[in-house]
Amino acid sequence: MTGKPDARPCRMGGKTQSSRRRLKSNSGSLALRPCARAGLLSAVSGDLQTTVLKGVSRSFYLTLRLLPGPMRSAASLGYLLARTSDTIADTVTIPVAERLALLARYGEAVARGGPAGLDKEARLLAAADPREAILLERGDEILEWLAKTPPAEAALVREVVAIIITGQRLDLERFADASESAVISLRNDDELEDYAWRVAGCVGAFWTKLGFLTLGRSFSNADEATLLEQGIAYGKGLQLVNILRDLPGDLTAGRCYLPVADSGDRLALLASHARWLETASEWVEQGEAYAATLRMRRLRMATVLPAWLAQETLEAMRGADWERLSQRVKVPRSRVYRLLWDAWIWNP
Repeated sequence: MTGKPDARPCRMGGKTQSSRRRLKSNSGSLALRPCARAGLLSAVSGDLQTTVLKGVSRSFYLTLRLLPGPMRSAASLGYLLARTSDTIADTVTIPVAERLALLARYGEAVARGGPAGLDKEARLLAAADPREAILLERGDEILEWLAKTPPAEAALVREVVAIIITGQRLDLERFADASESAVISLRNDDELEDYAWRVAGCVGAFWTKLGFLTLGRSFSNADEATLLEQGIAYGKGLQLVNILRDLPGDLTAGRCYLPVADSGDRLALLASHARWLETASEWVEQGEAYAATLRMRRLRMATVLPAWLAQETLEAMRGADWERLSQRVKVPRSRVYRLLWDAWIWNP
C-alpha cells in the first residue's frame, strides 16, 4: 500500500465480510493477484479510517481528516492500534492478570506481525462498548494494514505503539490492588513524567518523525531535534491536563496520579494540582510554538487546536475548589466552535 489511501468507506455487511475472506486467502479460487490485493487492502484501510475510527473517536477522526494525505494513513493506523490496546487495558470486568496477558499477546502481534485473535475473546467483546467491540473484531484487519504499510512508516507506528503499551501495562501493574478505600498514589515527580511520556509524550515524537518522513521540509521549517523536544513536551502536557481534570474521578477508582504523601488530604491534593497545572501550561505552550512552525494550514489547525482547548481547560481549573473539580471541567461547545474558526484563520 503506497500513496494516499482510498478514503471511500466500504459498506458494512456482506461486502466487507467477502473482503475479509479474500484477504485471508492465499491459494485457490479466491486468491488475488498482488495488484488486486493492494487495491482491496486500500479499500479496507479506507473503511477502517472512516467507519471504525469515527466510531471510537469522532473528535480525533476530524483531526486526522485535516492531516495531509501522506501523513494521514500511518497516523490513523497508529491511533487505531493504540486505541485497541487501550480498550484491552480499560476493560475492568476482565481480571488484571488476563488483561496483562492480552496486552502482551497484542504487543507481540504488533511488533512481529500476524493475527492477535481478539475477535475470538468472547468475554472481552461482551464487556466492551459496542463501537469498541467492532474495533476489537476488526483488530486483525488493522494488523494486516500495518503489515502492508511502507516499512519506514510501519517502523514508526510499531515504535510508538510499543511505548504506549508499556505505559498501559505499568498502569495495570501499579494500580492492580487499588480501590476507593485503598488509593495508590504515584511516588514522585519522575513517575508522573515517565507515565506522561509513555502514553502521550511519545505520540508527540511520533507525529514529528512521521511529518518529516512523509512531507520532508514541507512539514516544518524548524530544526527536527528542537521540534522533537517540543512535540514530546506537548504530548506530556495534554496528558497532564487529562490527569488534572480527572483527579476526583480517578480517586474513586483508587488511582492518584499526583505524587502526594496522603491522597486523603484534599488541601495537599489541591496544592499539588495547582503546581502541576502550571507545569501543564508550560508544556502545552510548547505545543503552540510547535504548531507555529508547521507550513501547511490544515496541519497547523489540527496541531494547535488541542493546545488552545487544553489552555482553556487549565484556565477553568485554575484556583478551582474541590467541588468545582468534581464537576469535571469542560470547555463550552460554543467556545470550541470559536476556537475551531480561530485555528483555521491562524497565521503565526
